[in-house]
Amino acid sequence: MASNNGQQFPPQQQDSQPGKEHIMDPRPQYSSHEYKPSNKLQGKIALVTGGDSGIGRAVCQCFALEGATVAFTYVKPQEDKDAEETVGIIKKAKSGDAKDPIAIAADLGFDENCKKVVDEVVRAYGRIDILVNNAAEQYEASSVEEIDEDRLLRVLRTNICSYFFLTRHALKYMKEGSSIINTTSINAYKGHAKLLDYTATKGAIVAFTRGLALQLVNKGIRVNGVAPGPIWTPLIPASFTKEECASFGKDVPMQRAAHPIEVAPSYVFLAASPDSSYISGQVLHPNGGAIVNG
Repeated sequence: MASNNGQQFPPQQQDSQPGKEHIMDPRPQYSSHEYKPSNKLQGKIALVTGGDSGIGRAVCQCFALEGATVAFTYVKPQEDKDAEETVGIIKKAKSGDAKDPIAIAADLGFDENCKKVVDEVVRAYGRIDILVNNAAEQYEASSVEEIDEDRLLRVLRTNICSYFFLTRHALKYMKEGSSIINTTSINAYKGHAKLLDYTATKGAIVAFTRGLALQLVNKGIRVNGVAPGPIWTPLIPASFTKEECASFGKDVPMQRAAHPIEVAPSYVFLAASPDSSYISGQVLHPNGGAIVNG
């Protein structure tokens, strides 16, 4: 994937968040001919936040291939085109008796919006078996002094408050055998000097995952996390400079960033009871070989 000079991607930058997948070069890979589905999620209902692009899109596609009915959230109007593409991807991938996907526009930083998302999914499908808390945003800052109250609250609302809000509303419709999967980050374990507020929220997600797993163990609901390393998603050109994008991923042992399809099977594993029925409160680390000892 990497070129001889270590550059993986053409220099590029987007001027706002959320980033747009359809204008990236190259496009993030959400599928692979090497992925062989085996009906691991047949009959399940899944809700994936931030499912229109990046890791979320790949998770939606893999879940659909495994037989799940999939709903996902996105940000309107910035992600309209990506969301439309993802609906088509899911429809093409779905199998068996899975119902058509739904895309729900929502600002997840507010409790009432999260309740509306859950209510819409339950009206359409009757329940939720798998909740993937995945939506996030990040901004660079060279110093903590640059992070003002408005920005901090915005990042906290999107990256961790939404996980609390969605979970508390979704639990009313989740039964024994259900699964909650939270997207954290390698940065929660190794830190990141320029993404201080983002990194803090990802550390909070690890603690949230562990505490919630203990809280729900007697209900038979498993709670786990995935801590990706450098993944080529719209968040990258929307967060970093052109030069940083061009060398993105070089700092892990594999010396490259991954595409979303290299991460999505971790979510399938954690969602599928036959694969992970004895796993809760844990975090998987698809990160290119970095040792985090977390």
